[in-house]
Amino acid sequence: MRDVAARVGVSAMTVSRALKDDKRISPETRERVLAAVRELGYRRNEVARNLRLRRPSGMIGLVVTNLGNPFYSRLALGAEQVAEEHGLRLVLGNTAEQVQRERDLVEDLVSRRVDGIIVVPAGATHRHLGPASLGGTPVVFASRPPAGTEADTVLVDDFGGAREATAQLLAQGHRAVGFLGNPPALYTGAERFRGYWAAHEEAGLAPRDEWIRRGPHDIPTAEAAALDVLGRDYPPTALFCTNNRITLGAYRAVRRLGTDTALAGFDDFEMADMLGVPVTVVSYDAEEVGRQAARLLLDRIERAPDTPAGPPRRTVVPTSVVRYGA
Repeated sequence: MRDVAARVGVSAMTVSRALKDDKRISPETRERVLAAVRELGYRRNEVARNLRLRRPSGMIGLVVTNLGNPFYSRLALGAEQVAEEHGLRLVLGNTAEQVQRERDLVEDLVSRRVDGIIVVPAGATHRHLGPASLGGTPVVFASRPPAGTEADTVLVDDFGGAREATAQLLAQGHRAVGFLGNPPALYTGAERFRGYWAAHEEAGLAPRDEWIRRGPHDIPTAEAAALDVLGRDYPPTALFCTNNRITLGAYRAVRRLGTDTALAGFDDFEMADMLGVPVTVVSYDAEEVGRQAARLLLDRIERAPDTPAGPPRRTVVPTSVVRYGA
């Protein structure tokens, strides 16, 4: 700012006032100041300025577990849309399901004084994301609920979507439906397995243990699990998969074995209708998960300091089932 002032031949205070559109500065002086700003490439340090003025940073954090999963990129797009509507910037971090990395990312965001944080949590307990640990920084959970603390949460109807997709397979005449899913410690994997099992109970059936694999987490591990299940003496005629990557791994196994195994899975994905085998998918608006989380967070941010926080809120984004192929 002093360089701009020296170039124009005014005081640093005049430069500051000109940048704030202060009416005490004449239009001619303001234009000279702005011209010097452009020539020198001056950029105001908004972070330092906000710290000095004790204003919010104008940023919100988003911490997810796997940026390689299209669900999280779409969630981020939804959150960013709402943030931009309110003049905020989104800062994104990826934990790779590592709790320590999550701790480090959240601590870094808090130290940068972000206005609030949306987090898809890793691990089984989330006390480090509670108010005492975050120094009052508002936090909203997305996709998975908090454990060991309380906070606003946005979830997908994991149980209902899995139950409906499995029920459709059973209604199509399949009496041997296998399950390929995330480890039971993962909330979404547990809820989707619960939906799969509930559909069987409602139909008066019980799936065999050898049809169930609760460990695959990506395409290669899902393919290996599907090959194992489908290679048995009495293989299932259909498979329910708990996310799009697991569905694609199962599809590779079906193609490799040349079977006509029907597939159903959580998460719609591009070209699902081009696989050449019947595929039933649980579809939902992942961007809406991000939008809802951002709206809850902004509501917390904008509350007056003396306003009671109120109880934590929970929103569930609905699902629908779509069938591709014959």
